[in-house]
Order: sequence, then C-alpha cells, then structure tokens
Amino acid sequence: MDFLELVQSRQSDRKFDASKPIEAEKLDYILQAAHLSPSACNAQPWKIIVVSDADLCEQVGKAAAGLGMNSFAKNAPLHLLIVEESANITSLLGSKIKGKYYPLMDIGILASHISLAAEYLGLGSCIMGWFDENKIKDLLSIPSKKRVLLDIAIGYSLAEKKKKKRKPIESIISHNKY
Repeated sequence: MDFLELVQSRQSDRKFDASKPIEAEKLDYILQAAHLSPSACNAQPWKIIVVSDADLCEQVGKAAAGLGMNSFAKNAPLHLLIVEESANITSLLGSKIKGKYYPLMDIGILASHISLAAEYLGLGSCIMGWFDENKIKDLLSIPSKKRVLLDIAIGYSLAEKKKKKRKPIESIISHNKY
C-alpha cells in the first residue's frame, strides 16, 4: 500500500472487536512510530499512557462517553492517552515570539503518526478529545496539574470503510498567493 492509499483508507473507527486484543508486536510498532514523531525544536512535549488492561480500558472508555458521545470507546481493547508535558525552552521561546503554541501542533502530529501506524497494521483508531479528564486522571494516577489532551482508541475495526467526503481540492489549495 502506498502512502496515499494508506491515508485514503484511514478513518475514525467507532466499532471495535472488544474480544480481540492488540498483539504486542503491533503495539510496539505503533509506539515506535510515535517515538519517531517530529516536534518543534525536538521538544517531544508528550507522555503516552498505554492502557491495555481490559477492565481499565472499559473504565477509560466509559470516561470518554458523555452526553451520547464516544459510547463506542468502552469496547476498544487499547487506549493511548496523550498527556501534555513541558516543551523545551527553545520551543516555548519560539511559541512566545511567534504567538503560536507549538506543543499542541506537535501533539496533533503525534496523533497522526499513531493513527496512520495503526491503519498500516490493519487496526482501526479514533482520536478523541471529548472525555472526562478528571475521571481519566483519577483512573490512571495522572497528576492533577497535567493536561490529558487526547484519547486514541485502537482496535480491530468492525466498521465498513467509507468513502471520504472532502471539499473540492481547488477550494482548499492555492498557489503562490491566497
């Protein structure tokens, strides 16, 4: 599969086979892809908490479900929680000077690496920002001052692949001027 086929195939999966755990080799591959993810000034402002224990996965999934959102998450056999960590001084200084907070961009790139690695391995994923952060902190002993930014649910998808709906390419791209 070439890269564009991989990107075309990747979708936010919301239906997982809860009975099928993720093999250790596949988890290691995903974590290696995450480890190689680029970041501004090589700050790597994240910590990834791997949740693979079935009972804990269900509890984390329940913490992601609220107001009818993300109810599927309790069936994911793997959750990768992304916690924001301090960036290095160079990244923080650049953020201040340019008025752009690079750690959030870096964590977005990290999430892309994780979800594309999962897709490459035949796994589905869903990147979630909606969850009960305090409940997740309690469940995973995350210090109260830390920010949990994302929960990436991963598993063997039971969902059909859908054709991507996108704006026309010419409406989002211009050359040499706005």
